[in-house]
Amino acid sequence: MNYRQSWYLLAVSLIVSMAASGPARADVKLPNVIGSRMVLQRDQPLPIWGRADPGEEVSVRLDGGPAAATKADARGQWKVVLPAVKADGKTHRMTVSGRNKIELDDILIGEVWLGSGQSNMLVPYNFPPAFAAAHCPRIRLYQVPYARSPAWEIATPQKLATAFSGPLCYFGLRLQKELNVPVGLLHTAVGTSPIELWTAQGGPSDPLDQPTVDDNKFCWTFPSSHRPGYLYRQTIAPLAPFAIRGVVWYQGEANCREGLPYADKMKNLIEGWRQVWGREFPFYFVQIAPFGHDPPANLKYFWEAQAAALKVPRTGIVVTTDLVQDLDDVHAVNKFEVGNRLALWALAKDYGRKDMVYSGPLYKGMKIEGGKIRIFFAHAAGLKSRDGQALTHFEIAGPDGNFADAEATIDGQTVLVSAKEVPAPTQVWFGWHNIVNPNLVNQAGLPALPFQTTNWQGGTGE
Repeated sequence: MNYRQSWYLLAVSLIVSMAASGPARADVKLPNVIGSRMVLQRDQPLPIWGRADPGEEVSVRLDGGPAAATKADARGQWKVVLPAVKADGKTHRMTVSGRNKIELDDILIGEVWLGSGQSNMLVPYNFPPAFAAAHCPRIRLYQVPYARSPAWEIATPQKLATAFSGPLCYFGLRLQKELNVPVGLLHTAVGTSPIELWTAQGGPSDPLDQPTVDDNKFCWTFPSSHRPGYLYRQTIAPLAPFAIRGVVWYQGEANCREGLPYADKMKNLIEGWRQVWGREFPFYFVQIAPFGHDPPANLKYFWEAQAAALKVPRTGIVVTTDLVQDLDDVHAVNKFEVGNRLALWALAKDYGRKDMVYSGPLYKGMKIEGGKIRIFFAHAAGLKSRDGQALTHFEIAGPDGNFADAEATIDGQTVLVSAKEVPAPTQVWFGWHNIVNPNLVNQAGLPALPFQTTNWQGGTGE
């Protein structure tokens, strides 16, 4: 037998062997978000999903409970839904069985929230480790896209203080303290990202649409095309339909030049994510803080666009005009209070804390009363000046549209605005500039959102 004949017989033997053994079979697999140390959302059905061979039987069991079973479809995808469970303070195990078995442990049951947006959501806050040690029990973290293989982590003082979202961790810390249940935080913020990249869009990711990352992980550079849905497909779609209570969102710096058109983009984002999850979860977001550049003309109209998003059901806004120390820095330093104010919305709206003041005053309407204009607010109980001084940043104008600095006085839950130079007023501005820090607050010390009274588009979150 010569050399060529030997190779021919070997090739035939391999082909016959492969044919006899049938097609290769793949193990049952889970998405990264379903893993050991995760937190499962209490009081909601629990979708569990993954991949397997087409037609393969898969079963999922939580502890010793009944198994939920299904078969992988023609594309090798499968999903089961476990019944809702209560938070019980215990650790749990999950077993996923097919041709192989996956065992997950150290699972907690509690509250799960998703936090997303730009660098203001991403930047950590360096609080004293002793604070974190005292306030982070039973908090679990899951962070993308900065980990190649994301996995759930147990919160530690070092992790919370230096490598996780400041607003989101403070939000979670407040919830954990108030509710006394485990909290899971899913974090997907990306610096410099416009909202279009986060909007729900179908189809696979485009390999030509990869962002580049500079030395600062808080800042990414995207192709000029800004293909819609890129970050949604990369970081949000892989999380769905993992059971969550809701979403907190801190984004807008990349879109602030647009002004009012941003409102429709917010609406599309919120409704798109809700459609993907199949439920109207709460969605709370943060006002972009005042800053002195880029560009001054449109920022106030961008705030109006954010307020307009309050017309979408189950939404809320955190006002930040009082949290800025450096008006030339778009990154407001006080991330603790941002997270705390986000938690107020959740505690009041989602966890039954009916006596909790959760929003600062939000403009509702106006009434001309002779030479004065009366301003009406939502969330106006206990209106006052934060510093005890006269109210600031009110302006008033008549039919000519020329605005003058105004005197503003509190009258119950309203504010009366007037100016000697404007005897027949028709409209009011409040904080209507990009570098403001007004002192009007309510009984909880929460600040009023800037507004203008001509065809105001904002909602009230009531």
